[in-house]
Amino acid sequence: MITEIKQQTLDIDWFFTDGKYIGFTASGAGKLPESVARSSENNEKLVSYFRNLPEISGVIVNPKLNDLLIGIFGTGTDERYLHDFVSMTKKGFYSFDKTNLNNFLDYDYHLVTSPMNPLNINDLPQDILNIILQTKYPDGMNNVINISKIN
Repeated sequence: MITEIKQQTLDIDWFFTDGKYIGFTASGAGKLPESVARSSENNEKLVSYFRNLPEISGVIVNPKLNDLLIGIFGTGTDERYLHDFVSMTKKGFYSFDKTNLNNFLDYDYHLVTSPMNPLNINDLPQDILNIILQTKYPDGMNNVINISKIN
């Protein structure tokens, strides 16, 4: 289990699916979906597996990202901010970041980068697929700019 104390103090990587594609999310010390929080072992297994995948895709940066970050932080997009999101998107993931930092119970995330060639869940081994299917987003990921609470 990932305790609420850990959730509030760490920027935890977590993953979800829309049933076809996979989203990578940086928690920004926010509350995790129950399906992620209930097993730190499962989450660590996904993080280890997904971070070790080869690069398969080009990257599209959210065209609204710079304006969004200026509104939130007062500064725009830079290479340091984008680095981890771009790295994960090159592996085929849609990458999201917590929008309202320091608000544990806020579930809003914004799209940072999208893959040109997304990884399909049909390409996953069964053990990884069984875990990722526990955390589902009800809509298709192709056109998502913002997400809210995920089960």
